[in-house]
Amino acid sequence: MKGASLADLKKELSHRSYVDITELCLRLARSKKENKELLTYLLFESDNEVGYIESVKSYMDAQFELINTASYFYIRKSARKILTNTKKYIRYSQNKETEVALLLYFCQKLKDFSPSITYSTQLQNMYHRQLLLVKKIVATLHEDLQYDYRLILEDL
Repeated sequence: MKGASLADLKKELSHRSYVDITELCLRLARSKKENKELLTYLLFESDNEVGYIESVKSYMDAQFELINTASYFYIRKSARKILTNTKKYIRYSQNKETEVALLLYFCQKLKDFSPSITYSTQLQNMYHRQLLLVKKIVATLHEDLQYDYRLILEDL
């Protein structure tokens, strides 16, 4: 089955009643975990972006604590998982400032991680790719924010 275009969906939703739209949203939330997470963000956390950033940072802290440091294979695997989930949370927000803040925090946690990432080429590459992405995004932000984030980037 091919999905309808966004314009078609918007047109169809404009003809539906409030009750029908509520039922559709609840059914959508039941069908997939990401839909439920996105709906949770939109309903409860989109008004408080700072609180959302802090909750994602605390999630990252907890995940970095759980990393198995027995070998760099497990560290890489866990770091990729943390980055994937962080990018998912960034996608929910669609805010460039949130994206920069969370990616910078991820890079800081990865840099400070023990054992050091300097002994793993893959972890270093992951770290540098995220820094390049942050630099690219920072260039699109307001001048004052660019200055603040560039100071942080220089430290990393």
